[in-house]
Amino acid sequence: MLEVAFKIASKLLWVTVVFLGITVISFWVIHLAPGSPTDMQTTLNPTATHEVRERLNKIYGLDKPLHVQYANWLSRLVRFDFGRSMSGDNRPVWDRIKERLPLTFGMNIASLVLTLFIAIPIGMFSAWKQNGWFDRGMTVLVFIGFAVPGFWLALLLMLWLGIYYPIFPISGLTSLDYEMLSPTGKLIDLARHLALPIFIYTFGSLAGMSRFMRSSMLEVLRQDYITTAKAKGLPMHRVLFHHGLRNALLPVITLLGLSIPGLIGGSVIIESIFALPGLGQLFYGAVMSRDYSLIMGSLVLGALLTLAGNLLADVAYGLADPRVRAGRQD
Repeated sequence: MLEVAFKIASKLLWVTVVFLGITVISFWVIHLAPGSPTDMQTTLNPTATHEVRERLNKIYGLDKPLHVQYANWLSRLVRFDFGRSMSGDNRPVWDRIKERLPLTFGMNIASLVLTLFIAIPIGMFSAWKQNGWFDRGMTVLVFIGFAVPGFWLALLLMLWLGIYYPIFPISGLTSLDYEMLSPTGKLIDLARHLALPIFIYTFGSLAGMSRFMRSSMLEVLRQDYITTAKAKGLPMHRVLFHHGLRNALLPVITLLGLSIPGLIGGSVIIESIFALPGLGQLFYGAVMSRDYSLIMGSLVLGALLTLAGNLLADVAYGLADPRVRAGRQD
């Protein structure tokens, strides 16, 4: 019991150190970019004098040395206060983030679930029928998805399915008559607006996930216990799902943990193309306006997702492989 508590304490300490390192580097890097929030607010304003800029710098705390600014920001963060936005309506950063959080997380989690449900069977059956017609066809298809840029595919689908054949809406989250629709109609309208973005997310992720699964399953299928299971005459689905799947999932778990931070970063381009009010679009606007508080709030959220992804991967390792729980490497 004492050993387990020590491991947990060590893990938490390491996570804390890594998190602080991420915030220090991020805080320093964003201040290296040319321009500042006050420059963005006063450059195009002919009535803004030097005294006005100095007053804004004092209000935002930008007149202090960088290490003092970081210490002040960190002291607020400890109290779960992300500060106030330095652009727009000067609202609390967390209020602006939590408005956009459900949309971005919902789209990316839906895409992640679809990717798993599609990529894992593709990888498994491609490994089972290695170099067969299914394996070759899926290899060509998924690598097309990997090679095609997401923004180009988004524009192509908007042209085909939104203009030439107007099946799906190509902009925004809801239609103009959304409030007049029934609950079922609202759900259908929302699904139609999100269908193309979620498809693009999913199609672009299939290649990596399915190839990892295929490679891992090929390695598992060469093991002696799989040969024994085949020799006993067990059906294919039992060999794959009961004996092979659990051991083949370990590399996929790693990839899954690393994909969690992309819930924010990977949304910038697609949300901008489809004019979706999500976190990616908010983060892009914060960078363009040099809104340091909002940028740091988004980066902290990304850092927390990265660390959470690593922790979830460790837990999933233990669930998938009992040897990890027992601390053995055999």
